[in-house]
Amino acid sequence: MSQLNISELMSEELIIDELSSRTKMDVLKEFSSLLYDNRKIDDREGLTSILAAREALGSTGIGDSVAIPHGKLKGLKSMVLAFGRSKSGIDYDSLDGGPAHLFFLMLAPEEAPGEHLKALARISRLMKNPAFRDALMRASDRKEMKKIILQEEARL
Repeated sequence: MSQLNISELMSEELIIDELSSRTKMDVLKEFSSLLYDNRKIDDREGLTSILAAREALGSTGIGDSVAIPHGKLKGLKSMVLAFGRSKSGIDYDSLDGGPAHLFFLMLAPEEAPGEHLKALARISRLMKNPAFRDALMRASDRKEMKKIILQEEARL
């Protein structure tokens, strides 16, 4: 089984070094707009609805300042990943009750549930490292964030 590389699925244009959002719903809308503006999706509102429906099942705020909003999208050709950071933190109904600062948004084609689960597991594993989370919080821009993600992935 080939190794799934998060860094290969995520281009620099899909990294937001400082989210403008202040609420969970705004985060979902901001990511939907980012993907729409970068021509990764063609229905901004539809994506926001899919992500909100997933959040209604249970928060994707996994704790340790991390949230992994995700969903499956009909007609999507391949997996799409985006990353965002909020230095001030956003109340995201996280499992540990704390604010979320680091967000990995993941979209998978509806017909690829295995890839979806592999990517979720990989992101969760990466985000377990406190030094990695700290480095992402300190990064000066999205270019440095991408480099940090590449380095951490190589280390695993």
